[in-house]
Amino acid sequence: YLGLLSNQNDGNQTNHIFAIELDTFQNWELQDMNDNHVGIDINSLRSIQSHDAGFYHDKNGTFQSLSLDSQEVMQVWVDYHGEKMQIDATMAPLGMAKPTRPIVSANYNLSSVLTDVAYIGFSSAEGKITKHYVLGWSFGMNSPAPAINLTMLPKLPLGPRSKGGRRRLWVLEIILPLATAALILSVAAVVSLLVRRHFRYAEVRDDWEVEYGPHRFSYKDLFRATEGFDNKNLLGTGGFGRVYRGELSRSKLMVAVKRVSHDSRQGMKEFIAEIVSIGRLQNPNLVHLLGYCRRQGELLLVYEYMPKGSLDKYLYGEVDNSTLSWDQRIWIIRGIASALIYLHEEWEKVVVHRDIKASNVLLDDELNARLGDFGLARLYDHGVEQETTRVVGTIGYIAPELARTGKGTPLTDVFAFGVFILEVTCGQRPIMQSTQDEQVMLVDWALEHVQQGSLDDAIDIRLKGQYNASEAHLALKLGLLCSHPFACARPSMRQVIQYLDGHIEPPQLPAHQSFQALALMQNEGFDSYIMSYPSSKSVGTMSSISGGR
Repeated sequence: YLGLLSNQNDGNQTNHIFAIELDTFQNWELQDMNDNHVGIDINSLRSIQSHDAGFYHDKNGTFQSLSLDSQEVMQVWVDYHGEKMQIDATMAPLGMAKPTRPIVSANYNLSSVLTDVAYIGFSSAEGKITKHYVLGWSFGMNSPAPAINLTMLPKLPLGPRSKGGRRRLWVLEIILPLATAALILSVAAVVSLLVRRHFRYAEVRDDWEVEYGPHRFSYKDLFRATEGFDNKNLLGTGGFGRVYRGELSRSKLMVAVKRVSHDSRQGMKEFIAEIVSIGRLQNPNLVHLLGYCRRQGELLLVYEYMPKGSLDKYLYGEVDNSTLSWDQRIWIIRGIASALIYLHEEWEKVVVHRDIKASNVLLDDELNARLGDFGLARLYDHGVEQETTRVVGTIGYIAPELARTGKGTPLTDVFAFGVFILEVTCGQRPIMQSTQDEQVMLVDWALEHVQQGSLDDAIDIRLKGQYNASEAHLALKLGLLCSHPFACARPSMRQVIQYLDGHIEPPQLPAHQSFQALALMQNEGFDSYIMSYPSSKSVGTMSSISGGR
């Protein structure tokens, strides 16, 4: 049929065919309306919409029929509106302006029909005789097709007269179908380009996201801001995605764009709602989430850009000549402590970050610390117990009870913060390699120095002794106190600030015992063991707390 399809493949979704047919033969098996019609075909020659050939007058709106078999030259326009997903076909005699009202229309998303790579061409069939001509064609992309100069069209070749004395040339009968096919070619080319452009920038939107609209960025803006997510703009790669530097073209605002895979649709609404809620957090020591974008199987999170990057690069010498002074380090520790007080106590909900570590602390131009990466964060109402979830976090920062109960709480954040304090103070990673090539926990290593009275030997050697000894010793002890294996022995973040400000004296650490032994006891279910020891939650000072790691 029309050189396109057969009985075997007509109607198959794998055809990926869109065509406008000008049909002069009525096929009953294809449910043709008559032998003189215009139809819109999608993967089948059974038209989804069809109409008698002709046009509507602009002045009075009346319909004027045209005969496709009249051997007269005619014009055909085929338009596709990408946003409205509307297909229009219009026709008129040669020399007449394009009518305003199309002859046939249909709403159809052609991006679901055409593939990224599409073949464009003309197809026709007229029994044993081919008698179609294409005198001229044009097409436009993102604009109407340029007008054809009718005076420049070639003349029809001469042919014999018919027996009835008609002087019509039989070759003229070729013109209309081929002219139509030519237009189909141009339209198909435009549609193919539009579809490819659509897929390049296509986003996922659901009705329920309307309420989160102000927080949403277009994928096109983020694509352009990052220069197509070019590797030269790559800031870092983590377990949850890659982060790119970008500049928004309109506002010239520098941003960090994180691409997060999220293949499952289950829970997406709740996930987005939580992300948007976190976007309302306002604290000078938090990296602000500016918005998000969803595209196919990924989520893009847009954060304010931190020019100095992450703290771990400064602690471990990845930035040349970048050793942080002690004043800068204690300022960073205070900043993150302030951020955690806000998350745990001062916002409308309790926010448990669940992934506090040096690589998630970013620095601005003045080396102020900002806690970022809320990809694992969870929110719940004050006074409500957190539900059990899967264990998440980074090895070396995970509290013992979290591995046993699966419940992230403010006190599991405190544990990670304690390891973070030791990381900043000692300049060592949470899991170290010993001289015997064995893994040693930073908490164990620091506790050993405290128990032996060699606190200064635990301070980062890159400081070369240039630090406030009392502050550094306090930071060591506070880091161990916060990373106590028993949650009830850890201070709240408000108490941590009071210790740092000198308003409360921290309890003395024991001269012996092992935090590791207590952690093992807790994981075996001996939580009550701690009750025989004074707790850091008590008001005032204490002589000791239980254990060490």
